[in-house]
Amino acid sequence: MDIGNVIAAVVVLAVLGAVFGFILAVASKVFEVKKDPREEGILSHLAGANCGGCGFPGCAGCAAAILAGTAPVNACAPAGAENAAAIAKIMGQEAPSGERKVAFVRCNGGTNAAKRYEYVGVKDCLSATKVAGGPLECQFGCLGFGSCVSACQFGAMSIGPNGAAAVDPDKCTDCMACAKACPRHLITEVPVSKKVHVACANQDKGKAAMSVCTHSCIGCGLCQKECKKDAIHVVNGVAVIDYDKCVGCKLCTKVCPRDAILPIATAEEKEKYKAIKKAQAEKAAAAKAAETAGAAQ
Repeated sequence: MDIGNVIAAVVVLAVLGAVFGFILAVASKVFEVKKDPREEGILSHLAGANCGGCGFPGCAGCAAAILAGTAPVNACAPAGAENAAAIAKIMGQEAPSGERKVAFVRCNGGTNAAKRYEYVGVKDCLSATKVAGGPLECQFGCLGFGSCVSACQFGAMSIGPNGAAAVDPDKCTDCMACAKACPRHLITEVPVSKKVHVACANQDKGKAAMSVCTHSCIGCGLCQKECKKDAIHVVNGVAVIDYDKCVGCKLCTKVCPRDAILPIATAEEKEKYKAIKKAQAEKAAAAKAAETAGAAQ
């Protein structure tokens, strides 16, 4: 092999490499896409979980959307209020206000719900619904196979002792990835300070709802009649709470005959409340009788 040819080839390759490198460097400058420095700042204040709860493709997509003005500064719920305020500052906006919200599962069925058959397939809620609509008699009930648990990247979801999904509000970031994973659409968001919730989504009429679950709302309206703040109403056959009006008095929980409203009142609490109501009714009746007797005289 001629050593001169080898050296010449190496030199030619080195020159070509330098030329092409120069061309690429010039091209990168000419076609460079100017990046707004605020984008990196916004990205640094996002959760970094790429959970998709914001509706954009990962945290980078969320940051770009915020910068473009197509997403609010608090689009990343897991980032929290402090980071939302920091992003607002970067964007030259006022920090958003409002109470933190968390996910809530509108079902307290689980082992309380009647089964049509024993499902032995893939442990996934969506897969279970593909087999004759799912194993539960209740078509609104939590299937309990943990699709929401798998979707949650913050350890806030679990399958409770009754077999239905439950949320740990201290860990929940309101990313709502769990809601997207639930084929029954049972997961909603509620203000974190509120403790009274209707744990049922069954819209069937009373008898039909009663036959599929011992804890189903039957739309009887007792809660609606008892509430002094007009904060709970039966809508489409199921009780719904207006959290702007609810003061957490828990009177609705004491009159619910189905234990469909959380926190479930104990038998002792219900009996005590019945006794109070009875005493109030007797007092009112006595007062009315006295008034009638006085008028007669």
